[in-house]
Amino acid sequence: MTSIKEQAAISRLLSFLQEWDNAGKVARNHILNNFIQTNQGKTSPELEQEFSQGASLFLVRLITCLRITYMTGSCLEKLLKSIGIFLSAVGSNRYLIEFLEVGGVLTLLEILGLEKIKEEDKKESIKLLQLIANSGRKYKELICESYGVRSIAEFLAISKSEETQEEVQVLLDSLVHGNPKYQNQVYKGLIALLPCASPKAQQLSLQTLKTAQSIIGTTHPSIVDCVLKVLGTMHLEVQYEAIELIKDLVNYDVRQSLLRGLVALLIPSVKEMSKLQPKILTVSPILQLTTHLPVFLQQAAAAKTIGVLARRDLSTAEEMLHMRVVHSLMAAMGNTDHSNSQRLASLTLEFFVQTFPVVEEHVRKSMGEELYQLFLIHREDLYMKIDSIQADILTANEVNVAKELYGVPNSSSSVVLDPGDLNQMTYITHFTEAKAQSKE
Repeated sequence: MTSIKEQAAISRLLSFLQEWDNAGKVARNHILNNFIQTNQGKTSPELEQEFSQGASLFLVRLITCLRITYMTGSCLEKLLKSIGIFLSAVGSNRYLIEFLEVGGVLTLLEILGLEKIKEEDKKESIKLLQLIANSGRKYKELICESYGVRSIAEFLAISKSEETQEEVQVLLDSLVHGNPKYQNQVYKGLIALLPCASPKAQQLSLQTLKTAQSIIGTTHPSIVDCVLKVLGTMHLEVQYEAIELIKDLVNYDVRQSLLRGLVALLIPSVKEMSKLQPKILTVSPILQLTTHLPVFLQQAAAAKTIGVLARRDLSTAEEMLHMRVVHSLMAAMGNTDHSNSQRLASLTLEFFVQTFPVVEEHVRKSMGEELYQLFLIHREDLYMKIDSIQADILTANEVNVAKELYGVPNSSSSVVLDPGDLNQMTYITHFTEAKAQSKE
C-alpha cells in the first residue's frame, strides 16, 4: 500500500496533468514558464522526484503538443526549451528514446524549413538536435538518415541571425566527429554551402571544413573550384578562412590543381573578361565599379594566397615557378583597374625576387632598369608610381623562369602554359580596347 505522503504526491501530479490538459494557450504558456524556471539543470532523478516518478507523463504531453502545434509556432520556443530540460538532464536516455520513438528528429528538422517559424524557435530546434547528436554515434546516424545534413545546411545558408548560425556550426561539427558512416555526407554538405549568399555561413562552413578535412583525410574534387571561387568575396573574414583552408589543402592530393588554379586566377580567363567588357565600357566614370567585381577580387586574393604559401614552404614556391607564377604576378601588377591586385602581386613578386636569383635576373630584364628600381623602392605602392606605358610592360611580359630552371617544360607546366598565354593575350587586348574607348 502507498503511504499518505506518496498518495498526496500522486494527487498533485494528476492535478498538474489535468491542469495542463484543460489549459488554453495563455495558461499553458504560464505553465511552461514556471516549469522552465524551476527545473532548468535538474538531473533525471530530480525530475522524477518533482513529478512523483511520473515525469514521462508530462514529457509525452509536451511532445504531443509540439507535434500538433509546431506548424503554427504557438508557444514553440518554450515547448522546445521544456523538452530540452528533459533531454539535457543527466541520465536522460529514457526521455531521449521516448522523444525519438514518436519522430522527434523529423519534427525538429521540419521546423528548420518552415518559413513562418521565428528564428528564435529554429535556434531552439538546433539546440535539441545538438543534444541528440551529442548522445552518441547512433543518434548522429539517425539525424543523417533523416536527411538532416541537407536540412541543417540549407538552414545555415538562409538564416539571418549570426548567433543561430554559430549554433548550426556547433551541430555540424558534432555530426562530423565520431560519425564514420556519414562524415563524408557532412563534408560534401559543407562544400555545397560555399557558394551560398551568406558571408557568415561561408565563414563557418570554411572553419568546419578545415576540421572535417583532417578527420576524413581525403578530398572531394569539387572542393578546389568551390574554395577558389570564395576568394572572390568582399568579406575579409571569409577570405581569411578560405586561405586557412587552402594552407591545409596543399598537403592533400589536390595540391597541383589548387596551385594551378591560384596561378590561373592572376590572369582572368577569356570567359570572365568577355563577361566584364560590356560592363566596363559602359560605366561612367570608366571602371568605377571594378573594385567590387569578383574576378579582380579573386585576382588580388590569389596573389595574397600565393605569397602566403610560398613563404611557408620553399618547395611550394618552386612548384609555382614551374607554373609561370612570376609571369602571372607581373601581369596582375599591370592591372591598373584594381590597385589591390597590383599591390598584393607586387609584394608577392618581391618574395620571389629576393629568394630566387634567377627570378631577379628575369624580372630585371623584363621590366627594364628604371621600372625595376622603382619596384625595389616602392614595392607596396608601386601602382601609384607607374605610368600607363610601364603598366603595359608589366601586362605584356613574357617572363618564363621555368625554361631556365628545368630546361624544358614538363607535362604539368604545359597544362598551364597554353591557356595562360591565351588568357594573357585576351587580358592585354581587353585593356587596350578599354583604354581606347575611354579616350574616345
